[in-house]
Amino acid sequence: MDKVDVVIIGAGPSGAIAAALLLKRGYQVQIFEKMQFPRFVIGESLLPHCMNILIEAGMLDAVNQAGFQLKNGATFSCGERSSAFDFAKKSSAGYASTFQVQRDQFDLLLAKEAEKMGAKIAYQYEVTGLDLEKNPIVHYLDVNKKAHQIEAKFVLDASGYGRVLPRLLDLELPSDLPVREAIFTHVVDQITDTNYDRNKILISILPENTQVWYWIIPFSNGCCSLGVVAPPDILQQWGQNPLEKLQEAVKQNPPLSHLLQQAHYDRPVQVITGYSSNVKSLYGKGYALLGNAGEFLDPVFSSGVTIAMQSASLVAPLVDKTLQGQIINWQKEYTEPLMKGVDTFRAFVNAWYDERLQDIVLHPEPNDKIKAMLCSVLAGYAWDESNPYVQEAESRLDVLAQLCRSDMT
Repeated sequence: MDKVDVVIIGAGPSGAIAAALLLKRGYQVQIFEKMQFPRFVIGESLLPHCMNILIEAGMLDAVNQAGFQLKNGATFSCGERSSAFDFAKKSSAGYASTFQVQRDQFDLLLAKEAEKMGAKIAYQYEVTGLDLEKNPIVHYLDVNKKAHQIEAKFVLDASGYGRVLPRLLDLELPSDLPVREAIFTHVVDQITDTNYDRNKILISILPENTQVWYWIIPFSNGCCSLGVVAPPDILQQWGQNPLEKLQEAVKQNPPLSHLLQQAHYDRPVQVITGYSSNVKSLYGKGYALLGNAGEFLDPVFSSGVTIAMQSASLVAPLVDKTLQGQIINWQKEYTEPLMKGVDTFRAFVNAWYDERLQDIVLHPEPNDKIKAMLCSVLAGYAWDESNPYVQEAESRLDVLAQLCRSDMT
């Protein structure tokens, strides 16, 4: 039986970055990826905090040279109301810009960088089992569906929506977030509006039903990622197939429809329903879960890739210590630090859907100091505990929403 130090399930951003960080520490890393790269996936709008982790992994130069679209903030709109958040005006230290990326290109780039550092990546290899009695034994199928085993000292699940170990080890829990559906694709946007800023993601709310929101993520090639998120029953009313539903959803939002009036829909339209997820534990004897394999909240604040990268950054030194024979308190040193940022994002997601945050971000006369704190979280600095909106996210947002609403009455 083959042996390796660390097996990583999944070659996406969390897997590639975890591999790079472990390779820097001298470990052998084998990645099994079920898909063949490049492959289509959403989550294209990075957050500036990601840049710090790309530096740590030694991958930022490659990303800088790839020609991705600059991202320096976010714009929120609802009907005729709009508000822009410029990441340069955030309160936290750190990068104030990042990129909007086609994930097929971005993920392949990170995977190739990990391979250059020494990672072995087996594409179209599917992990089918894990024995944890002694050293972890990973069962997998190769590209020809032939069964194999490999012994590892530690296993990291970076399988994202595949959630390999949560399924195999019965770790899955239902999310406490309501079921929502996302319909999305890439379009040739042909946006000619001179007021439109391609350096910002646009989050647009449907005024008639604030549970419905849209994203536009522009790319450097004249295309954009376009999606709508809503309760499934609403989207069912808007067409028979995903393309019809997406186009009708855009028509329901006149400012967005005007912006995309010349858009060309030339790619398949995809649907994900009930995407939020949770698990009983992020770790166990001989394994840990990264990013979306552990918990996924909602696409509204582009937190998915940021949480994935942060989990890789946190887990690598702990795996190193474990393999050196040190005793690690995984709850204190991994779960709790990671969940601090996840829970910050969760508070913002909940406040978005109950309209508190919508009222906050669209307030016509925001307090600059408070907006800078909110901007820091939107830029991904959800682990910066010097920020009151990280320390006490839920209660602070609640009070701020009440103040904003009282101003409007």
